[in-house]
Amino acid sequence: MKLRIAIQKSGRLHDDSIKLLKECGIDINNGVNKLKTEASNFPLEVFFLRDDDIPQYVEDGVADIGIVGENVIIEKARPVKIAEKLGFGKCRLSLAIPKAAEYNGVKDMDKLRIATSYPVILQNFLNQHNITADIHEISGSVEIAPGIGLADAICDLVSSGSTLFMNGLKEVEVILKSEAALISNDNLTAEQEALLQKLLFRIQSVKKAKNNKYVLLNAPNDKLQEIISLLPGMKSPTVLPLAEEGWSSVHSVLNENAFWDIIENLKAAGAQGILVVPIEKMII
Repeated sequence: MKLRIAIQKSGRLHDDSIKLLKECGIDINNGVNKLKTEASNFPLEVFFLRDDDIPQYVEDGVADIGIVGENVIIEKARPVKIAEKLGFGKCRLSLAIPKAAEYNGVKDMDKLRIATSYPVILQNFLNQHNITADIHEISGSVEIAPGIGLADAICDLVSSGSTLFMNGLKEVEVILKSEAALISNDNLTAEQEALLQKLLFRIQSVKKAKNNKYVLLNAPNDKLQEIISLLPGMKSPTVLPLAEEGWSSVHSVLNENAFWDIIENLKAAGAQGILVVPIEKMII
């Protein structure tokens, strides 16, 4: 029994998807122009597909699971389950208009021609705001549509915004925030579900490791309790005596989001020799 996973054959999610599987200890030979391959050390078969096709393949059971952007999942509206959000491929689906155009709110989109590769999501957004617009569905290079007279505005994926800037556009409304997600077929067998849970365990361990740092520091014993109180470790910090009398070594794990604030507070409380070490895997 093998679990079949569909990932993007090229584009912004391909490299990160392969990287995630390899960080999970899964050895994949992803040769150029291959349509499918197998892992050598995990019961996993990998299909390389167009991202727009992945929800359909997972729904039909051709693939058991897949990695695809939330924007595609919502646009295609296939009956698949999101098993795990993966934390990469973050972007937003936004409305943009020419830089020189005035914008006073979403009502300004009424009666405009809007070019997009996401007509379903866009139409739902317009319906929610009681706006009537002429949607032009195009498959690529959406950002050039206003410049060639095809549309007055666009609805497209935005990461840094540099592509919009280069094409004389400005972002005015965020419709949807998206990231890569692992989707699964709704009717997996017990054996397939067991394999999926094994894969999810590895993925979650990798994600937790990326969001945390291992911290080692030296603390004077008269400040030890104050320093320990600043550390929100997984359970409690590890405290070991140093050879130098009156000092202890403190080990803990810090979440990336609160990392710098806590480090600054530790230093102010008297901590010295603070070392920060990346975590490769984190099993809780």
